[in-house]
Amino acid sequence: MNDGTLYEKAKSFLECCYGELGKSATQLERRLEAVAAEIRSSGTYQHTYEELEHGAKMAWRNSNRCIGRLFWNSLNVFDHRGLRSVEEIRDAVFAHIRYATNEGRIRPTISVFPPEGPDSKVRIWNHQLIRYAGYRTQTGECVGDPHSIPFTEQCVRLGWRGEGTPFDVLPLVVQVGDDEPHWFDIPKELVLEVPICHPEYEWFEDLQLKWYAVPMISDMVLDIGGVRYTAAPFNGWYMETEIGARNLADVNRYNALPEVGSRMGLNTSTDSSLWKDKALVELNIAVLHSFKDSHVSIVDHHTASKQFARFEQHEMDSGRALTGDWTWLIPPVSPATTHIFHKQYDNSTVNPNYFYQERPYE
Repeated sequence: MNDGTLYEKAKSFLECCYGELGKSATQLERRLEAVAAEIRSSGTYQHTYEELEHGAKMAWRNSNRCIGRLFWNSLNVFDHRGLRSVEEIRDAVFAHIRYATNEGRIRPTISVFPPEGPDSKVRIWNHQLIRYAGYRTQTGECVGDPHSIPFTEQCVRLGWRGEGTPFDVLPLVVQVGDDEPHWFDIPKELVLEVPICHPEYEWFEDLQLKWYAVPMISDMVLDIGGVRYTAAPFNGWYMETEIGARNLADVNRYNALPEVGSRMGLNTSTDSSLWKDKALVELNIAVLHSFKDSHVSIVDHHTASKQFARFEQHEMDSGRALTGDWTWLIPPVSPATTHIFHKQYDNSTVNPNYFYQERPYE
């Protein structure tokens, strides 16, 4: 990226950021002059904490695939740009997990590590800070989460060994620059898990299903005004369908529906019996019941859709153009019962934002 391009991205961000923060035209002008000088001398620029904090919040607000954006301004932003060693980063990540989990009263949180530079980059190899391992068996089947097989195999190459259960928590893997990646077991006391049971079907507990409490995405890059933070794990809380209709239900994930349908006494021999639909609803009921019974924050897809409607109104009232990815915003259960299904959204990308990046081990 040349200096002119970076300055234009910085200028676009700062004009928006300072406008939202109520800064004066004089403050903006002085800041732009300082940023231009910094880019000329070093090739990049550093955000103030205020810019970093608001930029991270704006990135959540601009995340087209997220239905939970109503709460963008409640994001807790931790500035870890001064950390350099893998041990310091590990400790900060563990602190993030503890803070965000908050004994089940989940707090939206992001931890921002040093930005990408010409000679340095911090990467967290994990897709999420907490995630279950997946093991490929000799018969071609999978124990655990099939989605995690490639990363699990990388962890094994690095020297980690799991217990081989369906719910082994993967280690944290951190890499700084071109140094070798380091892995660290995540202390068990930091990992809050919810055993899945059902309010009516006592046999549900026999399935021995569970899921971790907090979804903490850790493999995306946070781009704020042209500055790329390649390690910036963030979290909100779960919508129940993410677990009940995807993680536990998908054929290429834990594939729990056939067992649930069989236990319910449904005719699983033909799709026309709609056994999958019935089993899917009950699995989602179980997830919601279990999280609430364990006093862990979660939202159902109907409530989340209504919250998104409020977000849409707030953006309109603020004079901001709403963007969204319809294919992700509609919930995977009963989407036509929500207003989102019946609307169209502009899927344009707005900066600041979170972006996918190549896996460091591929």
